[in-house]
Amino acid sequence: MPARSLVVTADPDVLDDLLRLAATAGTELEVATDGGTARRSWSAAPFVVVAADAVDSCARLGLPRRADVVLLGDDLDDAGIWQRAVEVGAARVVFLPDSEQWLTERFADAAEDGGYDGTLVAVLGGRGGAGATTFASALAVTATRSGRSTLLVDGDPLGGGIDLVFGGEQDRGLRWPGLLSTRGRVPAAALSGALPRMQGLSVLSWDRGRTDPLPLEALEAVLSAGRRAHELVVVDLPRSLDEAGRAVLAAATTTVLVVPTEVRAAAAASRVAALVGSLCVDLRVVTRGPSPSGLGGDQVAKALGLPLLAELKAEPGIDVALEHGDPPAQRGRGPLSMACSRLLDDLLPLSRAA
Repeated sequence: MPARSLVVTADPDVLDDLLRLAATAGTELEVATDGGTARRSWSAAPFVVVAADAVDSCARLGLPRRADVVLLGDDLDDAGIWQRAVEVGAARVVFLPDSEQWLTERFADAAEDGGYDGTLVAVLGGRGGAGATTFASALAVTATRSGRSTLLVDGDPLGGGIDLVFGGEQDRGLRWPGLLSTRGRVPAAALSGALPRMQGLSVLSWDRGRTDPLPLEALEAVLSAGRRAHELVVVDLPRSLDEAGRAVLAAATTTVLVVPTEVRAAAAASRVAALVGSLCVDLRVVTRGPSPSGLGGDQVAKALGLPLLAELKAEPGIDVALEHGDPPAQRGRGPLSMACSRLLDDLLPLSRAA
């Protein structure tokens, strides 16, 4: 069961207000009418709201001092409310309706205590057809196979749907069109539960219907919830960046630029690198061979002025497998799988993946 915040009040009107805010946050509350009935859950609750009518009973009992206690006042002109807050160990005094949004967010935070603050990895190609979607999918599959809770996000409305990589286009679950009007805080558990699971990982894909621009507010709300629900979030981005794409790059822990080992591809990638480099805190390059001109991955990385994460050799059969909905790296062998494992070991040591 998710952790439940404790509210202490015998005032039905105050309780109605707090229950409404908790419902907005997607959680439930534990209710005590006075300090005596609050004693059992006082120390264990992740967050406690003591209403003004219950302050005296809580103070008389001398309940243990703890963090995350607030006093809900009922009179802005009551100068004594601050002293009563000290007596009950409340670090803050709040009033309704001014603090409705703050309380709603605190109820949501408390319900998700112990969740993740997920690492965000963005992947994009140095040119069209570079293999960025393949690498992003392989990274997500590799992370899931190693026990890391993972979300794969399709950031390209014109890409046809990343669920095709998994043969999951008919799988039930939420796609981007159902989230475009999303604003504000999204309950992490609700988002994770609504998305289809493919190869053991959560996938947020576009569908094959009408393509609409991805609003920045929807992206930020979904990514925030996704990072609270998963240890790793991988976003497959198009090279043509809009406001939402730039926001992903600015928030990403690491960005991977996938570049074929070809002269023209390297030239195109140099323009992409110049565009995204100012937005990224950590930009690395993955090269894909073979090269028709003998160009090496280290040469491409040097030309781009970027650290080389991996130089991938061709993997026979991978294109045919993708056509049949068999995702890459699912068997844990080959250069693609090994490159993903190295990146994950760098960003997310296995000691954190439990």
